[in-house]
Amino acid sequence: MGGSRGNLRVWWERGRALGAANPLVVDIGLALLVQAAMTMPFLVPRAAEAPPATWGAYGLSTLTVVPLVWRRRAPVAALSGVLATSALYRFTLDGPGQPLPYTGLVVVYTIAALSSARKRLATGAVLLVAVPVGVWLNTRSARELTFSLFVFAAAYGFGRLTDARQRANRVEAEQAAARERARIAREMHDILSHAVSLMIVQAEAGPVAVRAAPERAEAAFDAISAAGRDAMAQLRQMLGVLRDGGDEDAGAAPREPQPGLADLPDLLERVRSGGLDVRYGTAGAVRPLPGAVAATVFRVVQEALTNTVRHAGARTVAVRLTYGDDDLSVRVTDDGRGPQPGSGGSGHGLAGIRERAAAHGGSAMTGRGTDGQGFEVLVRLPVPAPVEAAR
Repeated sequence: MGGSRGNLRVWWERGRALGAANPLVVDIGLALLVQAAMTMPFLVPRAAEAPPATWGAYGLSTLTVVPLVWRRRAPVAALSGVLATSALYRFTLDGPGQPLPYTGLVVVYTIAALSSARKRLATGAVLLVAVPVGVWLNTRSARELTFSLFVFAAAYGFGRLTDARQRANRVEAEQAAARERARIAREMHDILSHAVSLMIVQAEAGPVAVRAAPERAEAAFDAISAAGRDAMAQLRQMLGVLRDGGDEDAGAAPREPQPGLADLPDLLERVRSGGLDVRYGTAGAVRPLPGAVAATVFRVVQEALTNTVRHAGARTVAVRLTYGDDDLSVRVTDDGRGPQPGSGGSGHGLAGIRERAAAHGGSAMTGRGTDGQGFEVLVRLPVPAPVEAAR
């Protein structure tokens, strides 16, 4: 049962995509469907005193459906065509009547969903005249007048609801695109800032090492190339996710998982290669983390270390992960010069750390270390304990 519903949903989504790409085909199909509904009164047995179901009357009823083909491109003109052909049908052949004004309802719905407020107001004024006149020419009954006004008002209401839903979908899509752009900007900032900072530190130390300790110079150049290769690999990975799956060279950028805790040792080693003493430790019951949380932990540590390398002038930095019962704390502290007056911790990197923490319902604090020295980044992320551990 669930599989059949899934298949129906897939076909429905495909149909919607096909309709969005070919609106004229959809309008022609809708016109044919309305024509099929209007054919029914011509097929059922009729009373002797009823208007005859002639081929001429059927052909004229078909003429009233034709304007629906242009309902989206020119909805007001389509309404005028429907009114004109319906009046022609009534005053000439006057064949079998219809239980519902199908063509008028479709056009009114379309105008309500797609047209401007001025056109909707003009349509309402026309209907307030056309509907009573049509009822007077037909049965002159209050019951039919009430029913006609109700169904046209319902069609208008459904059109306005459709317009509101489409607007909400567009706003949601724009917001999702904005969030994705911000996420990509954070990722690229973290990748490039970290790699370039390490490369600058190693390049500045290279000339000194060449004169004093050539073997260290070789290690510095190796660290520069390693940082560059790692940055390029991560950028290719990110661009591979953005690239269209049908692109010819999609295989050039494999879509690998985001970095996680398993990648922390390599990150710390690259920072150590620049001469910074990096210490790493954990506390609490270490447990696997969801992929998104693990990637956030990696990026937080990466950005905190980048700030230390670029701004702190530190000799030592400590990275500590503390696993609580329902959260994880990431603390990065250094013994550098600490926050500078007027900086306010407003850099893009620190803002990115706060945004990453907030995306998981966590929090981030930055400032002077707990002992009054250096700089500290503290991020807390909610990480529920596994069900097995809870038992």
